[in-house]
Order: sequence, then structure tokens, then C-alpha cells
Amino acid sequence: MIVFTYDKTFEGLLSCIFYAYERKIFPDIVLAEGTPLPLFCEEVIPILTEEKKSERVWKGLSKKLSQAGLAVITYNWLSELPDTENLLFRYIRKAIDAPKSIELNFGDPDVLLASQIYKKVSYERHRVIQFTRFQKTADNIFFAALEPLYNVLPIAISHFKDRFSDQKWIIYDIKRAYGYFYNLSEVTEIRFETQSSYLITGQLDASLMSEDEQLFQKLWKTYFKSISIKERTNPKLHRQNLPVRFWKYLTEKQ
Repeated sequence: MIVFTYDKTFEGLLSCIFYAYERKIFPDIVLAEGTPLPLFCEEVIPILTEEKKSERVWKGLSKKLSQAGLAVITYNWLSELPDTENLLFRYIRKAIDAPKSIELNFGDPDVLLASQIYKKVSYERHRVIQFTRFQKTADNIFFAALEPLYNVLPIAISHFKDRFSDQKWIIYDIKRAYGYFYNLSEVTEIRFETQSSYLITGQLDASLMSEDEQLFQKLWKTYFKSISIKERTNPKLHRQNLPVRFWKYLTEKQ
């Protein structure tokens, strides 16, 4: 059994692809550095991440796949599901070797699985867009926190930049401890050295809110309550359309 180890980055995975084709050595399994090795390994090859090589692989894939096909690869990587690197290694290898696009070849189990994961990640992206709630801080920055199932902020952030281009905001992924800050001109990735309470709970303390934020929250809760019709309450359908895992970050559910 031949094993490739890499640094658990997308560029590192593409570097594995480059090395495999360059040396004509194809691994039985790809593992992140530090992962326990399987039994009966014949050879373990550590792969260094090289930006130029990963860019060449991506450029080559762009000639074999449409933008939708490239998105399947990106979304699968962002799923962070177990064994993602091996599914993508097989998918990319098939895309490179096939005489025509593999995107719609759902008879292939890897293509089918990658497509199913793509749909799940895409759906989670839409939910994040739907259920993100901002809180206005005392320094006029709008803050929102959430814990998506998949790492979808990179593919959702363009929506917020377009939709809220006239205000500064921070969207923070509590589960992955990073976020994005928009300063009215560009979006940058941010991380915090200390974990303040609002980076854990997702809720700002009253002392951090702007003067009118509490009033707006109260008005929103009143509106939400006034439009609900008790006789038509359907808790099961409500939880289906608005998953419970989002409730603690929704103003109307506090």
C-alpha cells in the first residue's frame, strides 16, 4: 500500500495530484500529516505543498470541467467530511484521464457521491444566507455569528458583500473560530487571539450594542410574534424549515 501524506490544505491536495502524475506513482490512500497510518504500508510519501504546482493542476482541471464541475470539487472540500481528500483525489484523477467531462456520469459512484455532497453543502450555504442575523455594535459594526454544518462562509460571503455593501460587518464561524470583516471596500479573513463571550455564544452583551440595537431587537420580536397565528402553528414543519441548531443565533427566538 502506498500512502501520500499532506498538510490538509486544498493546495496540498492538488500538489499530491501533481506529484502522482509527475512521478507516475498513484497512492492507495491520501492522509493528513499526523494521521495514524494503516497496517501493511509499503511506502509513505510526504508531499510538500507547492503553490505553482497546485495552480497548474487547477488550471488543467479548468480545461476538463465546467465552472459547475469545479464548484463540485470546491464544495466537497469545504464539506470537511471524513475521507474527503480520497474522494476528491479519485474524482480529479478521473476528470483528468477521461476523454470527455465526467460531471454527469452518475453511474460512477465517486461522481454520484461528489454530486450529493455538493448539493448538501450548497443547501447549507442557502440556509446560512437565510438565517444570519446581525447585531449592531456600539462602534457601528454589524456582527453575526453562526455554526454551519459545513465550512460554507467562503462561498457565502460574496452574497453578504453584495447585499450589505453600505455597512461594516463581521460574520464569524464559531465552530471553526474564524470569520470575515467587511470595511466598506474589501472583505478580509479574521481570527481573534482571545475568545470573548460573544465569540462563544454569538450574542453581544448590552454594553457592546449600539444605543438603538436593543430597541430594534424588541421591535423585531414583537413583529415576529404578531404575525404568527396560533391556530396554524405546526412545530414539526417549523423545525423542518428553521432548524433548531440556528435558533440560538436568531433574534426572534431569544
